[in-house]
Amino acid sequence: MKANVGGIDRIVRIVVGLGLIAATLTGAIGAWGWIGIVPLATGLFRVCPAYSLFGKSTCKAP
Repeated sequence: MKANVGGIDRIVRIVVGLGLIAATLTGAIGAWGWIGIVPLATGLFRVCPAYSLFGKSTCKAP
């Protein structure tokens, strides 16, 4: 798949994902915090299926 998650978008996804997972592990929020796996994975792999579906990309143009 072609990368469609760039720079700041990628950093925000990783931070939010790790934050949600950490909050779940510490008991600050309930089990719904495991949804943090989604932004973490899309940030790490630089591919967002929803962006692909709508034809959006936050990567810089070549």
